[in-house]
Amino acid sequence: MSAHVIADDAEALAVAAALAEEFRAGAAARDAERSLPREELDKLSASGLLAVTVPAEHGGADVTALTLAEIFRLLASADGSLAQIPQSHFAYVNVIRRQGTEEQRKFFFAELLAGRRLGNAQSEAGTKHVQDIRTRLEPQPDGSYLLTGVKHYSTGALFADWIPVLARAEDDNLHVAYVPRQAPGLTVIDDWDGMGQRTTASGTVRLDGVEVPADRVLPHHLTFQGPQLHGAVAQLLHAAIDAGIAAGALAEAAEFVRGKSRPWFESGVDTAAEDPLLIQRIGELALQVRASEALLREAARAVDAARTDLTDDTAAEASIAVAAAKVQAAQTAVEVASALFEVSGTRAALNSLNLHRHWRDARTHTLHDPARWKIQHIGRYVLNGTRPPRHGLL
Repeated sequence: MSAHVIADDAEALAVAAALAEEFRAGAAARDAERSLPREELDKLSASGLLAVTVPAEHGGADVTALTLAEIFRLLASADGSLAQIPQSHFAYVNVIRRQGTEEQRKFFFAELLAGRRLGNAQSEAGTKHVQDIRTRLEPQPDGSYLLTGVKHYSTGALFADWIPVLARAEDDNLHVAYVPRQAPGLTVIDDWDGMGQRTTASGTVRLDGVEVPADRVLPHHLTFQGPQLHGAVAQLLHAAIDAGIAAGALAEAAEFVRGKSRPWFESGVDTAAEDPLLIQRIGELALQVRASEALLREAARAVDAARTDLTDDTAAEASIAVAAAKVQAAQTAVEVASALFEVSGTRAALNSLNLHRHWRDARTHTLHDPARWKIQHIGRYVLNGTRPPRHGLL
């Protein structure tokens, strides 16, 4: 596999905008038919976008968090499923950046620059809570490991070249094992049947005694022993996806009202786009979308500021800013995607138009982690100066 190497932030944004327009055209059909976006992901890999956070000393563009968030927002405005697939890819690139040895970074950054994709085998079903990880790395006499467990919601695994697996080692600490997609004993099952984000293939990964060399295992638990941005960056991308879904839904609503809706007979106007009550509602929705995008940019800038001077205080400020952006974007995505039908009228509910994919994607994606806990952390920070906890979900 070979891929273009993106030079800088400006090129990354231009490439993302062009791909978003291309992906938008087939989004409704892909969702309706559950046609998995293998061709689109290959284009994403070949474009070089998946390597834009590779450090400059390893040949990458090392784009800002502001640019990365905008890349995801653009892609999600076109296809909420497609944008979700590489979210974990970038989260686990960050693990390599922070915890990888020089040799591990050299190897994996070369893989990324060649267009290789990272998947995700993180969450488990039936456990006490989301951080109750039971997948095990069993040490072997030669220093390697055997990896055993079952993962769910494994977005990106089906399309990946490498699958990062979150597991506990003998000391019960969390590690990430980077496993080739075709490794013996690793099975990816396409059993995702969510109502939304239908084409993410967020199914099951089974690991039955998978052999993992020692140099493919990174000590993820060390990430959270000091100031860190792992959770903030991961959540920033989730916020960007929600903001993109909201923008995409608003654009479709406006287009529908302009071209297909009828004015209400009491309005006294000739077109729906002249209806003062519809204008009012579209304006209200636009304000919410703009607020989400503004908070997203503010959060990304806070992450970038913390990257240049990482302390407990700057990390906390970044996490709180991202939490605010995520709460706002999640609420906006669900409301705007629902209001699409309110402003467009009965015809918009036709299954053949598949406009409900925006709401289904928004409602499904915003279940990733509860906004109510983010609001709690924001309140504690503002009222008592309590820094948010160090974990990957904030």
